[in-house]
Amino acid sequence: MDRLKDKVAIVTGSTSGIGIGIAHLFAAEGAKVVICGRREARGQEVVDSIVKEGGEASYHFMDITDTESIEKLFADTAEKYGKIDILVNNAANVALKDGRVDELTLEMWDAIFQSDMRGTFYATQCVLPYLQKNENGGSIINIGSMASCAGDLGSTAYACAKAGVDMLTQYTALQYGKQNIRCNCVRPGLIVTPQNEAHVPQALKDIFTSNIMVNRYGCPEDIGHMCVYLASDESSYFTGQVVTVDGGLNAHVSTVAQFKALSSRTW
Repeated sequence: MDRLKDKVAIVTGSTSGIGIGIAHLFAAEGAKVVICGRREARGQEVVDSIVKEGGEASYHFMDITDTESIEKLFADTAEKYGKIDILVNNAANVALKDGRVDELTLEMWDAIFQSDMRGTFYATQCVLPYLQKNENGGSIINIGSMASCAGDLGSTAYACAKAGVDMLTQYTALQYGKQNIRCNCVRPGLIVTPQNEAHVPQALKDIFTSNIMVNRYGCPEDIGHMCVYLASDESSYFTGQVVTVDGGLNAHVSTVAQFKALSSRTW
C-alpha cells in the first residue's frame, strides 16, 4: 500500500462525495493529502477519518471561484510539505439540471463555467510552477463527466463546461509532457455517494442500471482507484487521455436497454 509513498497530493472539493473517496485511497497508498473545500468542519472530519486509518492529511480552505484562495492553497501546501506532486481537479458545481439552451440565462451559464471550467483551468495554471520544480514532474488529474460524451435533454452548461475540461486535459498534457508533467481526465458515470444518495431517485438508478454493463452503479472508490493509478509512477507512459469510468454505460449503442427489455438479440 505504498504506490503514492512520499507524494504530496491536493484533492480539490474533497469535503464530500467523490473527493472523499479519492483522498482516502491516496492516503492509504502513502500520500500526504491536502483536503480542501469551503466547509471547514466537513473537511476536518475527512482529515480525522484519514488520520484514524493511519494516513496523513490536512485541511485547507479553498473556494474554486476565488482565485486568491486557489493561489494560497498551493503556496501554503508547498511551504508546509516542501513540494507538490499531484493535483486532482475535482471541485465543481454539479448542476445536472441546469436546463435547455432556451432556458439558460447568461448568469447561469457563467456561474457554471466559472466553477467547472475557469476554476479547473486556474488551479492547473497555478500548480504548474510547483510541478516544474520536481525532477520527476507530477500528475494532474481532472475529474470530468460522462455528460460531455453526448447530447442530453438538459445539463447544457454543465456538459459544455466538462467538454472544455476534456480538451484542457489534452492541451496540458501536450504542452508540459516533456517536463514530465502528465495530465489525464477521468469521466465518472453515475456515482452514488453518502452525500447524494438521498437525492438520487430509484427511477434514475433503474434507468442507469438497465444501461450499465455491470450489475451496479458506481461509488467514489471506483473513481478513486483510477485516480491512484493516474497519480502513481505506474502510469508514467499514460497522458493526455480521457478515461470514462461508468460501468460500460457509454460503450454500447443507445437502444441496448430497450432491446434487452424485449428479450431481443438484435442488440
